[in-house]
Amino acid sequence: MPQNEQRRWFVVYSKAHKEAVAEFQLRLKGLDVFYPRLLLPDSLRKHNRIIPLFPNYLFVKINLWEEYHYVIWSPGVKRFVSFNETPAPIDNGIMEYLMQLADSESIIRAQSNLKQSEEVRITGGPFDGLVGIIKEPPDAKGRVKVLLNLLQREVQVNVPMQYVAGGWVAAGQPVRSRDMESKLLETKI
Repeated sequence: MPQNEQRRWFVVYSKAHKEAVAEFQLRLKGLDVFYPRLLLPDSLRKHNRIIPLFPNYLFVKINLWEEYHYVIWSPGVKRFVSFNETPAPIDNGIMEYLMQLADSESIIRAQSNLKQSEEVRITGGPFDGLVGIIKEPPDAKGRVKVLLNLLQREVQVNVPMQYVAGGWVAAGQPVRSRDMESKLLETKI
C-alpha cells in the first residue's frame, strides 16, 4: 500500500462492553473516533438510557498503512471489521449521515418508528405472535396501544414497546433517500 494514502473511516470491533474504553484509548492516541450512542426516552429504562447504536462497534478515521497498529493494540479493541483479512473502509456518505444525526458527544436521540394504523406483530408477552394495528404510538412510559382481533372482536391492549416489532430510530433528520438506507443496511454492522 502506498504510504501517502489518505485517512479513511474503518469499523473497529471492541471487546464486550468495552466500546467506551476503546474510544478513550484511541482518542488518547490522537485518532478521530466516532462511537454513536442512542438516547432512549426517560421512562423506558431506569438505569441506562444511553445505549450503543451498534453494540461492540465504533468507527475510526485513520491512514491504514501508518496507523493500523495504533488501533489494533489499543485496550478495548478486539479487531477491525475485515473482508478477506483486509480492513474494509466505510463510505464517507454513511459516516457523514450518522455524524449529522449525532450531537457533539456522538449521542443520537431516539424516537419511535411506529405509526398509527400501522400493522405490527407482537414479539413477546401474553400476546406473542399476534398481529394487530397500532391505535396510538408509544407513550412516555414506552407502552403502545394496539388493536388485536381476539375471539372475533377487536380488543385494545397496552403492550410494552419492546414487544412490538419495530422499535427506536434516530430522531432528527429523516433518511435522505432509499440509497442511503440501503447503504446503511449493506454495511451489516
